[in-house]
This record gives sequence, structure tokens and C-alpha cells, in this order.
Amino acid sequence: MPLAEAMSIADMEHTIDHAWETPGNINTRTHGAVRNAVMTAMKMMDQGRMRVAYQTNQGEWQVNKWLKKAILMYFKMHREEEIKGGPDDTVWWDKVPSKFQRWDYRVFQDRGFRAVPGSIVRYSAHIGRNAVLMPSFVNVGAYVGDGTMVDTWATIGSCAQIGAHCHISGGVGIGGVLEPLQASPVIIEDNVFVGARSEIAEGVHVKKGAVISMGVFLGASTKIINRETGEIHQGVVPEYSVVVPGTLPGKPLPDGSPGPNLACAVIVKQVDEQTRSKTGVNELLRD
Repeated sequence: MPLAEAMSIADMEHTIDHAWETPGNINTRTHGAVRNAVMTAMKMMDQGRMRVAYQTNQGEWQVNKWLKKAILMYFKMHREEEIKGGPDDTVWWDKVPSKFQRWDYRVFQDRGFRAVPGSIVRYSAHIGRNAVLMPSFVNVGAYVGDGTMVDTWATIGSCAQIGAHCHISGGVGIGGVLEPLQASPVIIEDNVFVGARSEIAEGVHVKKGAVISMGVFLGASTKIINRETGEIHQGVVPEYSVVVPGTLPGKPLPDGSPGPNLACAVIVKQVDEQTRSKTGVNELLRD
């Protein structure tokens, strides 16, 4: 990144952080440096030049809290208005325009991804090249990597980070988070498969190459148990894990009878990168 651009980003961060300290001054009449910083931050997220969360050279993920602030300030700075693009020329009523507002075929060709009718993406969400959006919803500040498929009726929540060459299957819910500011969004790394009707929320981090079976529900407190080792993870799915839904025995009831089981997720196997790349998902889930 050129030094001039880095300084510009630093200036934006400082301006947004300073303005955030006096929220009563942020409204539809806000102009000047604050508005410019917020609008530029939204544009850079939309283009994929800045991300709410990013991976450092050491492999750790960092959250850009100031970009979350920019999104929240954008809401305060805009009134509801007609958002065009609905079926049969209907409109929505919102503060954030469609990502595709005023796009024509030339812009779509330049951006290089496919958007099937019924796919909805709000401005500031980034969609990578060669991605495919079936009828689905991608919320503000989200990032969808190159070559990723977002399948029918899947939802990608605000600020969620989806890597490259993933498959987010039909009906999957990827949770979003804007507040609290320090909270990490859901992070799905590269080459992850998420099966139909699964839900991943509360900042869960799915590492590269993992396979999540259909109907798996993962939140921050969900126990993810490695069947072979007994190791228990929470909030993180290790690399190249194959995960299915499971249950844990519940505590006995006061009368001594068996209590209800509690839902968990089970790592039935872990594979190496070469096996993951050469083996079909159905084969990996067959046990």
C-alpha cells in the first residue's frame, strides 16, 4: 500500500474515532471531513480495499473497530428513502442503497461476479471476482471472497467475512455483528463448505478447508468435540475438520431421571490439505 494511501486511511480512522466520541453531533446535517471519512470508508469496504476484519501476516485476525463505527455513523447521517430495484419496479424503504444501484452490464463485467435475480447486496458489502450469488442476502460491511458460491436463501450477516472458494449452501445463516464494536464477526476462511440450513453466529471462526455438514448450529458457547481425541473447542473450528451435528448427555433431573441431551457439534475426522482438495464433500461426510 503506498504511503500516501496509508496516511489517508490513518486520517480517516482518526476522524471517525474522534467523531464517535460526540455521537450527538452525528446526524443528517453532518458534512465536511467527518462525512467524507465515512463515505470513503463505505466505498473502500464496497470495493474490498478495506475489511472489517483482516488476517495479519502472523495469521491472527484483527477487527477494524473504526470501520464498524463508520457503518453505524452512515445510518445516522442518512434518512430513509426509496431504494429501487424490487420485482415489478417495486421499491424498498431504507437508509442504505443496493450495491447494484445504477449498475449496468459494463460494471457487472468489470466486477466479474454473477448475481442471479433475487440476490440482494447492500452497499459496502464486497463480492469477489468469479463469485456466484443465488437468490440470497448479503448485509453491510460483509466480505465474500473470490470464487465463492452463496447459494439459494443463504444470508450473510453484517460484517461477516467469507473467504475465497467457499460454498455457503442453501438456507445457511451466517450471523452478523455491528455492536459491541470489539466483537469479532463470523469468519469463514478459504475453501470452507457449509452445509444446507446450518447456522454460524456469535463470532465463530471456521478455519480453512473445514467441512460443516448440513444442520450444524455453531455459536460462541457451542461445544465442538473431536471424537478421536476428546478435545473440546468453542468458537473455533480447526483447519480441515469435518463437522456434523451431535448431542451431549444432559444432567439428571431432580428426580434422578435422565435429563434432556444438549446440542453440540462433533468433529468426526480431520484431513490434510491434499485429501480435502481431492475428496468430494459427500465422501468426507460418509462415515
